[in-house]
Amino acid sequence: MFDIAVIEDPAAAEASLDPMRARLLAELAEPASATMLAARVGLARQKVNYHLRALEQHGLIELVEERRKGNVTERVMRATAASYVISPVALSAVRPIAAQPPDRLSARWLLAVAARLVQDVGSLITGADRAKKRVATFAIDAQVRFASATDRAAFAEELATTLTALVGRYHDESASGGREHRVVIALHPNVTPPSDNTTPTE
Repeated sequence: MFDIAVIEDPAAAEASLDPMRARLLAELAEPASATMLAARVGLARQKVNYHLRALEQHGLIELVEERRKGNVTERVMRATAASYVISPVALSAVRPIAAQPPDRLSARWLLAVAARLVQDVGSLITGADRAKKRVATFAIDAQVRFASATDRAAFAEELATTLTALVGRYHDESASGGREHRVVIALHPNVTPPSDNTTPTE
């Protein structure tokens, strides 16, 4: 089982977004049969089997083992990943396009860049899984509390200056056998996860 799997096929995305199928995917973090799942989710076993066939068809769950019980063969299934991310590729006709930034401070352009990141890294993961290789990536996730908007603007300007200098130092346009990498830096207000009685806040 993978920690995260990327869904690129529109039909698989549609299957994963069905509320009951999403529930079954969550339940199948641990192997279970249709009979076991039916008792947990309150559906008839035949209906659960219907949903499981759809999930299996799209590679979202896999067969772990078959158990013989009398005249019945019980199939034990498991999710192929602990969690799933739907790539913008699944909505190719309307996916965000991160063209030249209209404004470095545009939140919608940041969202388009983030969507491209999911799409690109998702494609890399899919290819690496097929080749049974790892993807060379690097990520930093940090939080900073600014005393004022002025400090935030100064931070952003210094970050941009530092990154420009760093890219200029290591970028080699003529390197034989070199491989291009994309660097994405984002800064946005932190979002506090909502509790049962609150709405999201920044």
